[in-house]
Amino acid sequence: MKIRCIAVDDEPLSLRIIQKYAADLPHLDLLATCDNAFAALDFLRQTTVDLMFLDINMPKLSGISLLKALDKQPLVIFTTAYPEYAVEGFELEAVDYLLKPFSLERFVKAVNRVTEKLEPKKGKQETPPDFLLVKADKKLYKVDFLDIIRLEAYGDYVKIFTKDKMLLTKERLNIVEQQLPQAQFIRIHRSHVIAFAAIEFIEGNLVKISDEKLPISENLKELLLEKLNRQG
Repeated sequence: MKIRCIAVDDEPLSLRIIQKYAADLPHLDLLATCDNAFAALDFLRQTTVDLMFLDINMPKLSGISLLKALDKQPLVIFTTAYPEYAVEGFELEAVDYLLKPFSLERFVKAVNRVTEKLEPKKGKQETPPDFLLVKADKKLYKVDFLDIIRLEAYGDYVKIFTKDKMLLTKERLNIVEQQLPQAQFIRIHRSHVIAFAAIEFIEGNLVKISDEKLPISENLKELLLEKLNRQG
């Protein structure tokens, strides 16, 4: 990803240093250097940039005044010889603050912070789990969603029926239900949640699942049939 940037500084030496450092970073595209804030304003009216290296103490119009004058502000790395300006610079949400004279290493560190802000988050999205953690029999079971046939409320407990066992866990049915993928499970009654894949047939207000015929609430039957039709 190329970072389009501009450098604004009234000191020619500072601009040359930024140009030199920027040339060492292939992902930095330094579009322009301006030796005063008015030239920068004119450039920014016509060109959009991602980043601005901005001196604070400049004649006539300071870097901070320049930034406040912009309708659309790019990310900013302030560059200055005066550390007392740092607080005001960070109040304007600057990404970093480079105190002159700064090294290439310090320059790269500041640019890396910009890169982190601009790059889309990759690999940060968590994959939803495909299992349920169940506390039962003083153990913690990892139960795959695909192995769950149905769940049944049992007072303050929930019975979880899998393909090879039944687990009794101290939890409310609605709490466990919230952890299940809606595409695979549906509540058919205030006491029953079932897996779509386990349904054998529906007869009247009963659903055959495994060796059981479970009741279907009138107000939930229409939703069950609608979801089954969608899956079909």
